[in-house]
Amino acid sequence: MLLALLLCLAVLVSPAVAQSVDPLIRRYNQLINSQAPDYAAALALAQQIEAIQRARLGTRHPNYSDSLKMVAFVYNEMARYAEAEQWYDRMLANREEVYGAGHIRVAETLTDISGVYLAQARYGDAERVLQRALAICRAVAGDNHPIIGGLLASIGNVRRSQGRYSEAEALFKQGMAARSQEAKADPRNYTVGLIQLSGVYTDQGRYEEAEALMKRILVNEEKLYGARSSQIATTFTGLGVLYERQGRLDEAEAAQRRAIAIYQQIKGGDPAGMGQTLNNLGNVLTARGRLTEAEEAQRKALAIREQLYGADNFGAAVAVGDLAWALHKQNRYAEAEPLYRRALAIHEKTFGPHHPDVIQILDRLGELKAAAGNSAEALALSRRATAAALAHAATEAADTRNEKAAGEVAKHGAYFRHHVAHLAAAATKNIEPAAALGREALELAQRASQTAAAAAVQKMGLRFAAGDGALAALVRQHQDLGAQWSDQDKALAAALSTEVSKQNVAMVERLRGEVAVTERKLAELKARIEKEFPDYAALSSPKPLTPQELQKLLGADEALVFWLAGDKDMTQSFVFAATREGFAWQPIPLAGDALAAKVAAFRRGLDVDELRKSVEAGKPVLFDLALAQELYATLLGPVDGLIKGKKQLLVVPTGALTALPVHLLLTARSEAPAPTAENLVAYRDAAWLMKRQAVTVLPSVASLAALRNFARKDQGTKLLVGFGDPVFGAETADLAQRSAKKIASRRLNTRSFSEFWQGAGVDRDKLAQALPRLADTADELNAVAQKLGAPASDVFLRADANETTVKRVALADYRVVYFATHGLVAGDVKGLAEPSLALTIPKQATETDDGLLTASEIAQLKLNADWVVLSACNTISGDKPGAEALSGLARAFFYAGARALLVSHWAVDSAAATRLTTSTFDILKSDPKLGRAEALRRAMLAYLNDGSEPINAYPAYWAPFSIVGEGATR
Repeated sequence: MLLALLLCLAVLVSPAVAQSVDPLIRRYNQLINSQAPDYAAALALAQQIEAIQRARLGTRHPNYSDSLKMVAFVYNEMARYAEAEQWYDRMLANREEVYGAGHIRVAETLTDISGVYLAQARYGDAERVLQRALAICRAVAGDNHPIIGGLLASIGNVRRSQGRYSEAEALFKQGMAARSQEAKADPRNYTVGLIQLSGVYTDQGRYEEAEALMKRILVNEEKLYGARSSQIATTFTGLGVLYERQGRLDEAEAAQRRAIAIYQQIKGGDPAGMGQTLNNLGNVLTARGRLTEAEEAQRKALAIREQLYGADNFGAAVAVGDLAWALHKQNRYAEAEPLYRRALAIHEKTFGPHHPDVIQILDRLGELKAAAGNSAEALALSRRATAAALAHAATEAADTRNEKAAGEVAKHGAYFRHHVAHLAAAATKNIEPAAALGREALELAQRASQTAAAAAVQKMGLRFAAGDGALAALVRQHQDLGAQWSDQDKALAAALSTEVSKQNVAMVERLRGEVAVTERKLAELKARIEKEFPDYAALSSPKPLTPQELQKLLGADEALVFWLAGDKDMTQSFVFAATREGFAWQPIPLAGDALAAKVAAFRRGLDVDELRKSVEAGKPVLFDLALAQELYATLLGPVDGLIKGKKQLLVVPTGALTALPVHLLLTARSEAPAPTAENLVAYRDAAWLMKRQAVTVLPSVASLAALRNFARKDQGTKLLVGFGDPVFGAETADLAQRSAKKIASRRLNTRSFSEFWQGAGVDRDKLAQALPRLADTADELNAVAQKLGAPASDVFLRADANETTVKRVALADYRVVYFATHGLVAGDVKGLAEPSLALTIPKQATETDDGLLTASEIAQLKLNADWVVLSACNTISGDKPGAEALSGLARAFFYAGARALLVSHWAVDSAAATRLTTSTFDILKSDPKLGRAEALRRAMLAYLNDGSEPINAYPAYWAPFSIVGEGATR
């Protein structure tokens, strides 16, 4: 498009002017469109053309802005973004003056400017100008013009850069749909859309889908461009990166070498593409440990890039940094350091001190200094990286309209983890006072482990902190409007991507108007809250807790343990512990894949469905007591002296440790013979941690402040509302009455499902067939209601256990909200867009009731619940195993207003679930001062010590549940 615009320039100007500038324009086009662009010469020509046009036409002539664009374009290609922005701003002002603010050429300029902003990671600015361009184009050209598709995709690129992958994916698909007609005439743009979509699939770890798209792209490009084109080579390069992300290093190397071979066959060679591919090849070879070859590839890449861009240009700096990394991995620190510093200087000059690329170089340089034994300098560099990361996050939080984006931008967890490691090394060497290092480490560890669950708890606390006054109403209204805006935005996106009809056009206009109204209300509310309640602003952006602040929140009988799991490139994790009397932190010699493997091994034998299969196969896989004691020594041993005397243990796991049921750690080695399927006595006598302490899980350290300082103190007036035994489709026989005394013959009614999701949508017929009836959940709910004294009318079963009922009932009136049904979490079901609770599936789905209560719908419920019980499978696991401390379901309930959740670690035996929950409520009813965690602990102990059946001693049955949130009596 740019080339066509520039070639048309000679036709647009007057003959006299054309005679002067036409040869210059042709030469300019040759310079920038050659296989080896000469940007320095092109810049000189562009500036000469601009001067001629300004002198002969004046600055108000329509064609003058095109010469401004020529200069701005070259500066942008040279990564001289400050200068590019200045020239684009001049161009924007010119076109607004000449054409008017709503002209299509103004939208074109805004799109150009967004690219400059995006390159500098100024995401809020980039989206702001793109949204303006989109509004102009819709007003001028309508929703069906091809340019709309390109703008939607550009906004998708911004959101992808922010880590908002699901939103980016939707926008890319909408962009492709908008350009579908154009694709028939020119399929190249559609192929670009496929490339963007494959990239966001890769970002989400959806590698099979990404690979399938990449191979489809190769077929399309071969038809369009031939087998020896730069487009084909670029796609092989991308395929190689995809394979590298998956750890398929043989295939990654082969794809990069295939791309290099194609570049070598192209006339002119495409040096820019060759340089990038050599960079990628070098990175693959570094990952494979073939460091000499990696260095050779990186030096070749650097030579090409220096020739193309110059030695001090950003284009060369990328290769400089990659070469430094190859030398770094060879422990050639003296050679790598000046290269890092050269790359750092170029990046800072190009992007400023807070750009993500600057942060990465500072981090790597800090790692180099640490490896070289210079802990003090490593820590100093890490502090610079952290300061830059926080500054960048703060800028985006202020600029970005969608509040969710700010949380994504703020996630620089790897750098913060490295910072904590440098602090630990400094503490070992006594470089700085231990107390100050510990305080800094706790703060950074909290920043590294921020999760959506933690944010949900904080939002709950803020809402309840406001009480019943004016602020309470405003806060809730603002949060509800935010959720409404998100739903409207999604609906608008969906409407824009469907086939155009009169009805659809009307819907688009209606939705667009609703979005505008909601945005205006949000802005007005925000301004009002900040003016009338200034303290709220500070509270709504909580800072990490200091050791002293944390200690003040703890009760006399409480200890808190917080683990920061090390990344895959680290050899350490860290444990922090606090009581009222003290604070400690220590490194743990286990991290990354090794830590994940330990946790996976620990969980073997706990999922009752997998347990049954192993027993039926004659190779029972039982829970490993020795590993449980080993992990206790590793994870809690370093702080055991501080925490062991407290009755209540609050744990904050991160990374792989979120999948660890902490209450099943062993505080001492078991002396009994190893258990077998026929002899389970050793499990009953083992020194389980839960025998010593009641365990509560927290989604973050800071969430403790939200739960305790700001959570509402009043309670619902009614006891319990429950939903269970929904109607799905074909129902299996009631298994609740089937039992046996031996594990080998016990038939289990488990809750774990897959294979009914197709992409992001659900096959409702297949879902209905796949979900077995949970008849015994009716008994479970009725028993719990009876224990609490709740009326039978507050228990909704079978057809009444539906979405419509859930949304109709005044849930805020109830202290306990109980769901006894299948939990469908994203970690279990490939392609599941949102974790959900399965309720009665209606014969005809509607917008408000399709049988699945999704996390986004849960977040819009209004609760005032002491706790929510999720008697469903695996609801404590994250969207990916070990990803977060809570599933999307749990974090949604926190947002809605739950103080605590009772959730499960693995697929639960329904009979065991009924026994544990009813026992827990019975114990709590008889002594409300015990607290939820202690009541659950006693229920588990009673189950464990029941010798009527040997299977009762097995932890898969008595230990599936954990309390998440507030477990103590307050």
